[in-house]
Amino acid sequence: MNIPRQIRGFAYQAFYGLPFPVRRKVARMVSPKYLVGAVTVIRDSEAQAPGRVLLLRQPPGRGWGLPAGLLKRRELPAVGAARELFEEAGVRLEPGDLTPGNPNAVVHPNGGVVDTVWFGSVPASSTPLAVDGGEVLEARWFPVDELPELTWATARLLGIYGLGPRAGELPPSLPAGTSYQSPFSSHPGEQSR
Repeated sequence: MNIPRQIRGFAYQAFYGLPFPVRRKVARMVSPKYLVGAVTVIRDSEAQAPGRVLLLRQPPGRGWGLPAGLLKRRELPAVGAARELFEEAGVRLEPGDLTPGNPNAVVHPNGGVVDTVWFGSVPASSTPLAVDGGEVLEARWFPVDELPELTWATARLLGIYGLGPRAGELPPSLPAGTSYQSPFSSHPGEQSR
């Protein structure tokens, strides 16, 4: 819908002339609503290239996924990512030890959720994995070039960062010609951790 510039300018002036609480209510009524989550991609710091990644099997167990969950109200994304990683896999990392992905936020394929994506690494040999058996059935390390059957959302997300069976695929919301490289690579100019 192409609204003439003068009408659009008048609408903005009227909107910004409203008291702040009214503007806030109007903005909330017309803006899309999203839940915000945090996803962690954790590599084994001891593994040789191409590396190993931590995956979880959750009920009903039809594919492997990444440690992830929704942020709590006013929780910083890196804090939520570290919390979810510990709750789901028993892996403790400080929020400052996580590196934001590029892009850092990805709209979940089912809509309504924006996932912030974080990368980190731990030595698998000295990092015990612990799952609750309810929310998470199993946690294991997998070679990046021999991943098991992944959930559709996990395959899509890893693909954005050049990993897994959908490596190099970008969701329609990302501009064509954009390339995001795997943080597991060590080529110059690539993100590494």
